[in-house]
Amino acid sequence: MKPLAECRLYAFVDSAYLEGREPSDLTRQLCDGGADLIQLRAKDWGVDLIHKTAEALRPITQSANVGLVINDHWQIAGKIGANFCHLGQEDFFEAGHTSVLGLKPANPKLSLGLSTHQPEQAERAMKAGADYLAFGPVYPTPTKPGRQAVTLDYVRWAATNADCPWFAIGGITMENIDDVLEAGARRICVVSAILNARDVTRACQQFRERIASVPLD
Repeated sequence: MKPLAECRLYAFVDSAYLEGREPSDLTRQLCDGGADLIQLRAKDWGVDLIHKTAEALRPITQSANVGLVINDHWQIAGKIGANFCHLGQEDFFEAGHTSVLGLKPANPKLSLGLSTHQPEQAERAMKAGADYLAFGPVYPTPTKPGRQAVTLDYVRWAATNADCPWFAIGGITMENIDDVLEAGARRICVVSAILNARDVTRACQQFRERIASVPLD
């Protein structure tokens, strides 16, 4: 896959949005659409099903030179040779971790990303050595019910203060992405706006084209 710093579009295979579709088929569509990273996110699945699905997705993303991200389960990510694991604040700091290095012995090549929702969390995540950060939710989103939107102000803060690759996430659509890019984001995570689209591949392409219109700093 391309270097993390050059990754622009971060897409998802989210169990909450499958609607009967096969994860493998969605993964191929996202790869065809130009996603740089694809996260397997399955909050309502058991560990065995997540492991089995991750194993099925790995060769698809690998052959397409797309990074595979496993949400929450860093042990599974390490076992199947995924490129990344993504953890929330509660899964990392509240679980007693203080450095990402502590999760890497089983797979030193595994990179870890952390979610952040306020500057204090971002600063702590950077000190912990996160390989990348997610800043959001920028807008209210059903993917994170009850989570207050961080607004574009947090995106502007990230553009000035983040010292590693970072992605804006949460409620981003083709109708508001220009505002997010204008606020300083250069990498975008998109969940529902792609997975709910009639043509997933085309939706992916549209987001990629819009993001590419703003060069990396």
